[in-house]
Parts: sequence; C-alpha cells; structure tokens
Amino acid sequence: MSLPDTSPDASYPNSLGKPTVHPTTENPADKPRGWGAFLAVLGVVYGDIGTSPLYALQASVHTVGSVSHPAAPWEVMGLTSLTFWALMLVVTIKYVMLVMRADHNGEGGIIALMSLAQRVVSNPRFKWLIAMIGIAGTCLFFGDSVITPAISVLSAVEGIEVSLPQASHFVIPLAIIVLIGLFSAQALGTGRIGRAFGPIMLVWFLVLAILGIHGICLYPKILLALTPWMAIKFIAAHGALSFMALGCVVLSVTGAEALYADMGHFGRTPIRIVWLVFVLPALTLNYFGQAALMIVDPRTLTNPFYLLAPHWMQIPLLLLATMATVIASQAGISGSFSLCRQLIQLGYLPRTRIVHTNPHEEAQIYLPSLNWMLAVGALILVLAFRSSGALAAAYGIAVTGTFLCTTLLSMVVFRRIFHWAPWLVALVWGFYFLLDGTFFSANVMKIPEGGWVPLCIALVATVIMTTWQRGRLLVKQRERADAVPMASFLARLTQSQTTHVPGIAVFLAADPDYVPNALLYNLRHNRVLHDHTLFVTVQTLPQPEVSADQRLTVQELGPHMHRVILRYGFMEMPNLPVALTQLSRLGVCFDPIQASYFVSHDLVFRSKVPKMSLWRMWIFLYLLHNATPITEFFRIPPERVVEFSVRIAI
Repeated sequence: MSLPDTSPDASYPNSLGKPTVHPTTENPADKPRGWGAFLAVLGVVYGDIGTSPLYALQASVHTVGSVSHPAAPWEVMGLTSLTFWALMLVVTIKYVMLVMRADHNGEGGIIALMSLAQRVVSNPRFKWLIAMIGIAGTCLFFGDSVITPAISVLSAVEGIEVSLPQASHFVIPLAIIVLIGLFSAQALGTGRIGRAFGPIMLVWFLVLAILGIHGICLYPKILLALTPWMAIKFIAAHGALSFMALGCVVLSVTGAEALYADMGHFGRTPIRIVWLVFVLPALTLNYFGQAALMIVDPRTLTNPFYLLAPHWMQIPLLLLATMATVIASQAGISGSFSLCRQLIQLGYLPRTRIVHTNPHEEAQIYLPSLNWMLAVGALILVLAFRSSGALAAAYGIAVTGTFLCTTLLSMVVFRRIFHWAPWLVALVWGFYFLLDGTFFSANVMKIPEGGWVPLCIALVATVIMTTWQRGRLLVKQRERADAVPMASFLARLTQSQTTHVPGIAVFLAADPDYVPNALLYNLRHNRVLHDHTLFVTVQTLPQPEVSADQRLTVQELGPHMHRVILRYGFMEMPNLPVALTQLSRLGVCFDPIQASYFVSHDLVFRSKVPKMSLWRMWIFLYLLHNATPITEFFRIPPERVVEFSVRIAI
C-alpha cells in the first residue's frame, strides 16, 4: 500500500524550483491580541480540557472506591496527585513547552507535524511510516470528535440528578435536544456563534476556581497532593489497580491536542500565557476542592462537581456547565472540519462540499456531510451508553492514541530539525513514549467496556483514507500509461492545420508534463483550439500556507499557449478564477468573462484483472461517485465548464 509523496520533490517539477519551509518564529499578524486574544483562547482552545472536571476525578476515584465502600483519604489524595502531575507533565511540559515549538510555518496540529517530519527524511519507507503514524493519530482524533460532544453534554445535563432527582429521566432527552441544536448551529459558522465563547469560559474558569477554594477550605491537608510522593505512594500500594486508575486520570488532559492544533489561529504566546496564568490554576483548585469534599463526605462521590456548590447555586451551575460543554464540543467539531479539509488537500480523502461561513475568514468553514456524520455518531453514543461514566471508557483510547502518535512524530522533528542529541531525544521523548504508552495500555483494558468505539471509528476512517489513496493512485497510473507527453504534442501541433476560435480555454491538468485528456477529446470531436490556451495544474504542498511569490508560476509553451502552476497549502482553499486573474500582471491574457474551463470526468470501472479487492473497489467507487465535482471544489462557475467523460479500467 502506497501513500502520496508529499515531499517537495513530488510537489514541484524540477524546473520550477522548491520553496524553503522550516519551523518559524511566531508571526503575530492577523492574530487577536490583548484581552481579545485572552478571551478567544479561552473560548476555543481550552473548552475541552476546561470541562474535564465534570467527570475526570470522579471516574478516577470510582476505580478504588464507591459510596458504600469509600476510598481512604490517602487514596483520594494519591489520585488527585496523579491528576495534577498528568496536567503538569502532559499539558504543561510536553505540549506547552515542547511540542508547540514545532510549528510548520506557524501552524500546528498532527497533520502539520506529520508534514514537517516527512520533509526532513529521504527514505521512502520511513516517509510511509511517518504518514501512517499521522493517519492513525488523525483517525483517532475523529473518534475523539464524535465522543467529545456526547460525553461533555451528558456530564453537564447529569447535574439534574443532583438538584432535581425526580427529573433524572429527562437527562437523555435533554442531551439529545442539546446535541441536535449544537450540530444544527454549525451551518451558521463559528464567527456568529463564537463571539460569546470567551466571556462564558471566563466565568466558567472563575467558578471552577472559587468552588475549588471552597472545597479546599473543608480539608486543607489535600494540598499535600501537590507533591509527587502521594502519587508514587498510591502506585506502589495498588499495583495493577493503579494501572486501571491511570486510564481515568488521563481524562483530565483531554483537549491537550487542541493547544497545538489551534496554534496557527492565536500564536503560541497567548496559548501559553493563558494556560500557565489562568487555566492551570483554576483546574488545579477545582480538582483539589472535589477531592477534599469526597474525603470529608464520601457520599458526594455520586457527583462531587455539582455537590461542591451550594444548593442554591446548582441550577445556575447546571446551565453554565451546559453552555461550557457546548463550547467544548463546538471547538472539537470546528477542529474536525479544519482537519478534514487538510486531508482533502493532501489527497487522503475525496473532495466534499465545503461552505465558507465568513467571506473575510478563509479558516471559518462548514462541512455539511462531516457535520451530520459526527451528529449521528454522538446521538448513537448517548442512546447506547446513557451516562458520562460509561462513555469515559470509550474516551481514553482516542485521547491517549493521539498523544502517542504526536510523541512518535516529535522524536523525528526534534532530532532532525532542532538537532537534539540522540541521548536527549531518547531521554525526553523516550520518557513521554513510556508515559503515553502506559496511559494507552491502561485504556486498552477498557476495550470491552467501550474502548472499542474510537478504535472502530479509527479503523473505518483508516480504511476509507487508504482505499481512496490506493484507488486514485491506480487511476493516475492508468491515465499516465495512456497519456501523451506535452513535448511531443506541441511538436506535432505546429505541423497540424487546427482551426482557432476566439476565447480563452483553461484545461485542468493533473500532471503538467502530459496533455490533459480534455484537450485530446476536444480536438478529436470539435477539431478546434482557442486563441489562448492555458494548462493549469493545482498542487497542494505539505505546508499550511503558500506565500504570494510562490503561488503562481507561468511558462510559455508556444504562441498564446501557457503552462500555469498554482500552489496552495493544505490550510488553504483553491479559487481558480481569482488566482488566474493574477496572470495579467505577468503579461498573459486572461479575462474571466471569456474563459471556458475544460475538464475530464473519470468513469472508473473494474478491469478484467483488477488490482484492488472487490470490497475495496466498491468503497472507492462509492467515494468517487459522491465526491464533490472538481469544478465546484475549485470554485469555477458552472456555466463556464465543458466536461468530457473518460472511461478508465483499474
């Protein structure tokens, strides 16, 4: 099985040169600053990890105790210490201090990290391995995007059971209503529904801190859990049971990947400052307050988060928690939209309809098909598991699997790009490999309880991505076998008596060195050429964005005939008519009103000697049939398109 080569050599013909891409210092342009950045980071980046106190510590304590047989105070302190040090080691040191240094032209996220790692290796098998690690982490992230809305909304709505026990049967219907409203609102765009995110999350974290301080005052000795010795004591005393507890402790760091993924939107400095100065202290205080309350009154284990608040405050806290979980879910959904677009740009997924919800912000997008697939998945999980505690088992594998993939890719980047000594890479990233591997292994034990959910989602996503890439590779090989080299075509064209007609013809060419099938069919059936002919190839580079001076390259092939190379980063959306208007400043005639776009439509069918299994062929043909037309994806006016069908057997 092959994967697309996203190296510079594959993206650029030798005659066109190669761009230089490397980790950059932070570029603050077009990023929110001051209080605006503070609130934006709170609302988008920290929504997921900020709602973990709703269920994380409670799930951990449940592994060693219950209301009838409560955990001993030192055990609760040990679990609280494990939670605190998970926040410090995984979020603060690994992501905030280390991984966020590895930006790809200012962008973060596992796809950017994968592309960065691929650029610094030359061995094809090593590149393939890096791609598979990136795909695995990406597919687990999609599993996380399905589970996050379900567990977050359920954990918030379950507060009804505390303040209004007689209304507990409304938990599932309310969760379903909230989820349907959440996914329906995606069509409005994050720009419209995101303005209130920051202030709400500011209030949320302040309430977390205040409630935590109130709980700590009940049992100040809980502050001893700040030392790692309480965690070590718990692990030494419980052995295998502590291993199971780690599977719940990791729930406290869900959303850590968002810090890295959203770096391109806000810059690393605001994300780091907000975490260290505001979010980390608020989370720590709340976890310690919950632990103190459970030690003082073991009956509060049923729901320590809500019972930490006075009775009069529980209904307002329920409403605030519901809003916070919706925000946390919104951030995850928006992240999945961006990630899916990156995968489409890199050729790992078929084209799909992408709606731009803000004419001034390219990054604000909405993918209807993906949105409703996530919605259906979240609703099924709510109906199947019916509680946040039951869903916690499914959550851990998605989170820890992504952590592990990020660690493996970071080993390559920090060794090859930051030039860390081998012993330092082994010491630092070897430690995190063991830590993430331990967290992942602890959650593997929960596969029968629900851990199979993200694994199944990741497996399906992986099959789809690899099948699509394999099918496209076979189609390209078949087209290449039947293609006519551009050089020989131009040599014969000068000797032919072809009729020329007024206008501009734009032929989309997958390979700039070969004649597009649409041109051959046009000559065969219409026997004409336009006065001006453009062969346009769109290339997606393994970098987030392409600078203006790299965007467009023009080469004259003959009288009024030019080859045009358009380059985009995987965070950008191509717009051919707009991009081609730049040709005028290069002395090439182009008028959008006179331009006609000629494309070929592949009619793929199974050959007598197929190179794909029947079931994979069925998947590929289904994806191909439902892919968004290339003209719509490139935003070409449909009334300017001429399409030729080409039968291809693979």
